[in-house]
Amino acid sequence: MNSTIVGPDGKPRCSWCNAAPEFLPYHDSEWGFPVDDDRRLFEKLSLESFQSGLSWRTILAKRDNFRAAFCNFDFDSVARFTQRDVDRLLKDEGIVRHRGKIEAVINNAARARELVKEVGSLAVFIWQYEPDPKQLAKPQSVSTSAASTELSRELKKRGWKFVGPTTAYAFMQAMGLINDHTEGCIIRAEVEHARTNFKRPCAD
Repeated sequence: MNSTIVGPDGKPRCSWCNAAPEFLPYHDSEWGFPVDDDRRLFEKLSLESFQSGLSWRTILAKRDNFRAAFCNFDFDSVARFTQRDVDRLLKDEGIVRHRGKIEAVINNAARARELVKEVGSLAVFIWQYEPDPKQLAKPQSVSTSAASTELSRELKKRGWKFVGPTTAYAFMQAMGLINDHTEGCIIRAEVEHARTNFKRPCAD
């Protein structure tokens, strides 16, 4: 059963905000608000890949370190990383030192460049998978969906790595393709307003 907690301003929010101090500002200003910036979309896909098997708190606490390590997630720059960069990152105590995930981000950067050439932007590709709100499950009641499974499948078909359906669903929650703030959360209405006014990216 979904529940809310009372924030420092006395207003209700998703209960997961209470799990760590850094979650509240992330919840209030980022989570669920629609994003069409390619760099931010790539960053979130990369960080969700690093989160696999770990907690989001671990990744969020290291986010600035990840940004420094991966050229602020400029995928044109990351795609040019070499084995020397992999070796450097494996020694970087500020990030998660997992060879497979590091190599996946570099691989995915090259795949992102290919997608941009194919459809114009990463945003255009991603937002094709925005689900019909009428077909969504109750907020925060599932960890995958038909849309996240399809997005995962299409990314994998194009050679992306560490982008399973659960990772894709968490990405869609965070980037505003769905509004998964629980009923009663004060931010849910703000996100819905932002989604209503958001101009969906489309191919030229």
